Amino acid sequence: MRKLKNEELDRLDIEGFKNANKTPVVVVLDNIRSLNNIGSVFRTSDAFLIEKIYLCGITATPPNKDINKTALGATESVAWEYKESTLDVIQNLNAEGYTSLAIEQAENATMLQDFKVKPNEKYVLIFGNEVKGVSQEVVNICSGVLEIPQFGTKHSLNISVSAGIVIWDVWSKIKAKKNPT
Repeated sequence: MRKLKNEELDRLDIEGFKNANKTPVVVVLDNIRSLNNIGSVFRTSDAFLIEKIYLCGITATPPNKDINKTALGATESVAWEYKESTLDVIQNLNAEGYTSLAIEQAENATMLQDFKVKPNEKYVLIFGNEVKGVSQEVVNICSGVLEIPQFGTKHSLNISVSAGIVIWDVWSKIKAKKNPT
């Protein structure tokens, strides 16, 4: 096996990304502290053609050298918007017909592996603060909660890791619905 060179990967340029059909998923970052986590979520969102990222509350915004360090240019490709209130963003997206899903540990949460996407459904994935998680008031207005199963001694995963796992999982399930084998 030979590793591929970047020019062999046939990736979209920024204009191609902006014009591509997007995955019907919006990501909301609820008060994320770490600039590296924010940049990582941008990079993951670029990889899976996510529609948009909402940066809420204390979540920093581009341009920022520490966000750019991990985003590697994804702040230029992925649409994003800053809003003070996560609650307002979720209420508006719910009104637009999105299914809002907090990524959290909660009563009656759906384990990620058991989550089934619905055809023609648009999703909002909400990722919370590194210490406090998604705020309870936001969880209260969500359509559901997805939980990543964990079996070790720790109680949580880093937000950038959680975003990578959940975005890939939801993307792959949406893709499988569109292209059943």
